[in-house]
Amino acid sequence: MKRFIYIITDRNRNNLHVGLCSDLLKTLQFYQQMPTLFFDSAQQLNRLVYFEEINNEEQAMDRFKFVSTFTRPQKEKMIRSVNPDWVDLTIGLNYENNFRSRPIMRPSISAARKLVTV
Repeated sequence: MKRFIYIITDRNRNNLHVGLCSDLLKTLQFYQQMPTLFFDSAQQLNRLVYFEEINNEEQAMDRFKFVSTFTRPQKEKMIRSVNPDWVDLTIGLNYENNFRSRPIMRPSISAARKLVTV
C-alpha cells in the first residue's frame, strides 16, 4: 500500500509539519476543513511544499521517523532541493486527480472533419 510523507506549512513558512498518510488528497482536504487544528487561524497549515511516495509501509514509517528528527534547516534544504520556490503542490495534485478521473473525450467524426478541412 502506498504511503506519503509530506511537509505542509503556513503562508509565511513559519511552521513546518511533517506527516505520514495513505491518501494525500484526503489528508490535505482534512487540513482545509480543520484550519486551526495545530495552530491559530493566522498560522493555518495549508501549503503542501514537499512529499514522497513510498510503496512499502515499513519503509515509509522509518522514513517518517527519520525526517521528523530533522532540524528546520535540514527540512528547508530538503524542500528546496525539489521545490526551490516553495510552490503549493496541492494545485498540481488536484489537477492530476481531476485529469485522471475525467472520462476520455474523443472528438466526433464531424469535429475531426472540420480540423482536416481548416
